[in-house]
Amino acid sequence: MRLYGNMNMTSDAMRPKGMWLAAALAFGMGLFGATGEAEATESLAFKQAIAEGATRDRAVAEFYKARDYDPIWTGRDDAARRKALLQALETAGDHGLPVSRYDVDALDALFRSAKDDRSRGRAEVAASRMFLDFAEDLQTGILTPGQVIPDIKRQPQRRDRQAQLDAFAQSSPRAYLRALQPKSPEYNALLAEKLRLERVLGKGGWGDSVPGKKIEPGESGAQVVALRNRLIAMGYLRRSATQTYDADIQKAVQAFQADHGLFTDGVAGAGTLAELNAPVEKRLEQVIVAMERERWMPAERGKRHVLVNITDFHARIIAGGKVEFQTRSVVGANDKDRRTPEFSDVMEHMIINPTWNVPRSIATKEYLPMLKEDPSAVRHLKLIDQRGQVVSREGMDFSEYTTANFPFDMKQPPSNSNALGLVKFMFPNPHNIYLHDTPAKSLFGRETRAFSHGCIRLNDPFDFAYALLARQTNDPEGYFHSVLRTGRETQVNLQEPLPVHIIYRTALTGPKGRVEFRRDIYGRDARIFDELAKAGVVLRAVRG
Repeated sequence: MRLYGNMNMTSDAMRPKGMWLAAALAFGMGLFGATGEAEATESLAFKQAIAEGATRDRAVAEFYKARDYDPIWTGRDDAARRKALLQALETAGDHGLPVSRYDVDALDALFRSAKDDRSRGRAEVAASRMFLDFAEDLQTGILTPGQVIPDIKRQPQRRDRQAQLDAFAQSSPRAYLRALQPKSPEYNALLAEKLRLERVLGKGGWGDSVPGKKIEPGESGAQVVALRNRLIAMGYLRRSATQTYDADIQKAVQAFQADHGLFTDGVAGAGTLAELNAPVEKRLEQVIVAMERERWMPAERGKRHVLVNITDFHARIIAGGKVEFQTRSVVGANDKDRRTPEFSDVMEHMIINPTWNVPRSIATKEYLPMLKEDPSAVRHLKLIDQRGQVVSREGMDFSEYTTANFPFDMKQPPSNSNALGLVKFMFPNPHNIYLHDTPAKSLFGRETRAFSHGCIRLNDPFDFAYALLARQTNDPEGYFHSVLRTGRETQVNLQEPLPVHIIYRTALTGPKGRVEFRRDIYGRDARIFDELAKAGVVLRAVRG
């Protein structure tokens, strides 16, 4: 596992926090003792220095111009603001941000060397720009998600830079800086887990990996001892001298499996051992990526919303921060054109007895080759011409058609065998993604459930529908089935539309508050961490 940069971030090695603070205070006293009352109107040299320093940063230039170049960092009464900024920048590593991007030493040196109006102006601009970089990174992320992975259809809600400076200038600096980080409980849990894993890394990790391909209850020997020691180091098992895979070890393995999205059979098979042997560095990377992802999310998720975690293979209704309903899901297969994208939208209605309008990509890439071989293939699908009329296949030569000129739509009428099942849940979006029933129930018994063309299939779609309808009818089950029995395609609007968030988290908070881990099924998190590392993010080991 790669490590980036210096991981030895001990408290003893950190810069004494009083050093730059004393310098900043001394800077203020020395400077204003020299300039005295002349500071009332900022000098031309000070204004010119700001204008020159902000030449390529319009937001900073406009901010100072609008306030007639009144300083916010280098004024007589700005010591508290300088102190708050320097203290906040010291926490960048805690949040998994690129520490090298916010050079506290350089800013400290600028403050200390600001002995005249021009140097004050340069320090003023440098502090504002560093504040803006830090604030934006902490609020909405270091990376632009769609540039890293096109299937992440999120645009972080970045605050206007001039508005950010205006708000900060009018606020308590310490309170404002503390409020920059995402306010979600998930972010706080990830932050705590990151610090915990850094301490584990500082102690050398979880020890030796567990050899072998499979260890079962009742076995004894060196493999069991290695398994026992690993579980003890990871906090799943109390200290024990047993060399036999006993009931306590089996219970610990099951708890580990539950925390990693594995079947809880209590057998340490190949999949379980692979997750057990993952080094602490990998888990730390997953947490740092999850923190970055949390910064990309909308600040307001909705008091009641639908949450689908692609890697967790579950869909949930969250109300008041608690799981109101959950069901297993099947997500897009790990193929170029089938991976489920990440985005947020609003669920507006459900369709009972849906017609399946076959996406053109599926019709031309999967079904057209079958029709060329046998015109009677896929008889459950109807061909629809441009006038909306059903076309007979009799005597048709499909060999003349290609993916470019195939002139028909394909539809499957409502039925028990419909590819969408008997109900689908709609949140209209440009990605043509929705939640739906499926006749292929056997797939829900798999541990890894990535098989669809991108949409999310639900194991318990009727129960999901009842949960949605419970807010608008006293008999949601009865109402649903009364519509279902008609056999007709029917749209049922939700009186309370629900936000839908389709996310991808390999590090997430479980029901007991513990951070759990999942496999990186599409390899997205690995790519994101590579980009974070290029931006300067490093893994830290905290000793002591």
